[in-house]
Amino acid sequence: MKLRLISIFLIIIAPLKAQESIKKQLVPAINELKEFIAIPNDALEHSDMMRNIFWLEKQFKERGFNTAQLPTDGEPLFFANLPIKEGLPTLLFYMHFDGQAVDPSKWGQKNPYELVLRDGTTDLDWSKLENGIDNEWRLYGRSTSDDKGPIVMLLNAFDVLKQESKEVPFNVKVILDSEEEKGSKPLPKAVKQYKSLLKADYLVISDGPVHTSGKPTLAYGCRGITTVTLTTYGPVKPQHSGHYGNYAPNPSFRMAALLSSMKDEQGKVLIPGYYDGISLNDATKEILAAVPDDQASILSKLSIKTAETVGANYQEALQYPSLNVRGINSGWTGSKARTIVPDRTVAEIDIRLVPESDGNRLKDLVKKHIQKQGYHIVEKDPTAEERAAHDKILKFESRGVTKPFRTDIDSPFSNWLQAVMKNTHGDELVRIRIMGGTVPISPFINELNIPAILVPMVNADNNQHSPNENIKVGMIEYGMKTFYGILTTSMD
Repeated sequence: MKLRLISIFLIIIAPLKAQESIKKQLVPAINELKEFIAIPNDALEHSDMMRNIFWLEKQFKERGFNTAQLPTDGEPLFFANLPIKEGLPTLLFYMHFDGQAVDPSKWGQKNPYELVLRDGTTDLDWSKLENGIDNEWRLYGRSTSDDKGPIVMLLNAFDVLKQESKEVPFNVKVILDSEEEKGSKPLPKAVKQYKSLLKADYLVISDGPVHTSGKPTLAYGCRGITTVTLTTYGPVKPQHSGHYGNYAPNPSFRMAALLSSMKDEQGKVLIPGYYDGISLNDATKEILAAVPDDQASILSKLSIKTAETVGANYQEALQYPSLNVRGINSGWTGSKARTIVPDRTVAEIDIRLVPESDGNRLKDLVKKHIQKQGYHIVEKDPTAEERAAHDKILKFESRGVTKPFRTDIDSPFSNWLQAVMKNTHGDELVRIRIMGGTVPISPFINELNIPAILVPMVNADNNQHSPNENIKVGMIEYGMKTFYGILTTSMD
């Protein structure tokens, strides 16, 4: 009986000791994030990427990792791994260290690469961290949330593991993307090239925010994306609207009519076959309905009265491919408006994809629909001969496809990770079947043939990609606890 009581005591005290170690590690983690953020990481600047890689090499080597730069057709990838131990399953972690460009004039601080500690709207001196930390305080700076914060969380989780003398029951590999914010175009070829190096059993992606409820979140997939540019034509040059307003066809009216023919007033795509292959059974609908979305709050946030009805609720809407007009340009507006008939109107389209939909097939359906509306389709601006031969001309330009992915929500990997999250955080788990956004990691899943799950670690209101990007201090502790739980929980 005495031995049994000692065992129970050790089972209880071990997690408490780890939690205390994680709390003590919070200030060092913040200081390391401060150092990391200070290195600009504009995805368009090669020198920025290299300076970040040099920093990463130093930090991972200090934690016992082997590191390498993996050359690609673009910027190099950063790779790190712990010494391989035979017989252990391998976890591959994916994150990215590049960031969106900044416009300092739009930020609430002079330098978006100089981390600022803030309580509400009040800037705090860094010495405040030594006198007790409020988890609601925020750290402001580019890539605090997307995606340098999670990288620092992982590094500091390994510091806690060392302090606790914990053995990791996995082989650990880390791949950090340098072009995620540019669409990771070199990634598919690079994964093929470095397939043996990246070989793993499971993929954990740490990108994106937790659910707006703030509860621990897992996402089992993300939508893919492809884009199209449509151009309709009027007169060969802009013309005086008084002279030609009832004579020269207006390309904006043509574009408006064309776009309106693609969707109904409820937002559903009218192009035949667009939703083919998608069926939500009762079990799936139950999973989607369990996500604690607040419909009234979403409508209020967007300042709209009624949502479109592609799905019965927000989560259902994400299970279908979208057809979105992301921008239209024609002539001039505002103080620069001119009384002309424009020569052309350009509409930019993005199509978010789900696993049941093929991006190239959907683009082909859009093109065929346009042809049925009487348009002659060209790939370049029309020639004089083409203009003379056709009343309705449209230039159709399309770009590549980033594929979606979705992991079975009841797979062994999923069940293990759900148990880790519940044991680590002791709170109700939010399970997102597929995220609305796109993370370009489908090459890993398709080429390496491994299941992948997103483990978000930052607050939902983090302003990623925008001015005043931030992370709550409490989320850094959350992320370290999450990585610690993953790295100390055997799959046996």
